[in-house]
Amino acid sequence: MTQPPAPAPLVPPGPPSDGAVHPGRPRITELRLSAFTTHRRAVLPLGPLTLLAGPSGSGKSSALRAYEALARLGGGAGLGEAFPDPVACVPERARPDAQRRRGFRIGCTADGPAGPVRLDVAVQAEPELRVVGERLTADGLVLLETALRDPGKRAVQAAWHTAGPTPVTRGPLPDDRLGTTLLPLRVAGKTPGQRRVLAAAEQMVVALRSVFACDPDPARMRGPVPAGSGRLLGGCGNLADVLWRTRAECARRHTQFVAAVRACCAGPVADVLAAPVTEQRALPNGTGTGTRAGVLRAALDRGDGTTTDLRRLGDGELRYLALALVLFTGPGVLEVDPAGEVPAALQTLTVLADGFDRNLDVRQRHELLRLAARMCERGHIRLVGAVSDASWADGTEGVTVVHLSRD
Repeated sequence: MTQPPAPAPLVPPGPPSDGAVHPGRPRITELRLSAFTTHRRAVLPLGPLTLLAGPSGSGKSSALRAYEALARLGGGAGLGEAFPDPVACVPERARPDAQRRRGFRIGCTADGPAGPVRLDVAVQAEPELRVVGERLTADGLVLLETALRDPGKRAVQAAWHTAGPTPVTRGPLPDDRLGTTLLPLRVAGKTPGQRRVLAAAEQMVVALRSVFACDPDPARMRGPVPAGSGRLLGGCGNLADVLWRTRAECARRHTQFVAAVRACCAGPVADVLAAPVTEQRALPNGTGTGTRAGVLRAALDRGDGTTTDLRRLGDGELRYLALALVLFTGPGVLEVDPAGEVPAALQTLTVLADGFDRNLDVRQRHELLRLAARMCERGHIRLVGAVSDASWADGTEGVTVVHLSRD
């Protein structure tokens, strides 16, 4: 039998052995949407497990997009990559100024060893995409501030805290990147003020990175998939490829994952597995059973010699299965940008789950929330999910519910 090649082992990092939350983990505790799509002056508190609840059109998905965009910027991406459709981010009723300029404003707060650090960014979407202002602050002290002084130059004028013989250092920064990510290249770290700037910038960048935005698509999960990197994509369409890898590399977590699937899928579940696709095809000595090279299909092992292909499962079962797998894995398995220079004990993976409860029945919904709360309590993973109604989750220990409205 020809089997697809397995990727190099990358066992996902687990939580601390004692289950305690590491106090030094930088994390995003607040998302601010000052002027972004339908949001005006919105401040969203974020806990280890947060549900954004509201009807269609209340801005749940746009809040997740803003968070993901900040994460991309924190990882060093350019504005065009973070905001592929910047005009759609501009508030609908925003009017252009005399120079036909329109834009949007977003920000966040990162907590950690340096204390609460605030980042606020103003982006011009029209007529050109560019950063027109950025501010990084801690305890009311401005550590970095940028402003667009000359629209004819592709740069912003930056000023960062020094607290030495020269209180502030000034210099140009590019207008298509987040200035906070560039500070380690510009700040020497010789004075206490400079070191404070670097500590705040590092905390913000580490807190923003390692974000996995997902919205499982059952239609893509049902068919066979080519063997690849073994890293789960946001739509979870390559689920079989990931199962082929994780089942062999992390037996303990796979056992826990199977138990979670067993709790909410119809019928008995002894295992969740992936295998090369077999098919009837002509062989040199006649027709027989062969395999399609490098193609995998996932199935449930019922324990009695019967396997159920994932294409037979309902949408709710598939979404539950995919989200449970996300919660049991980590940056080594998910398609994210991990902070490789930061020890695993200080990293936090943030999952942005649009439609967290979509297609789930009552049992699946509660079991997934219970699983998410248990994983987030340990501190190595955080989750922000969008739901239409969170009345079923109100009062659940460890869950922060943020209610949004169309107004």
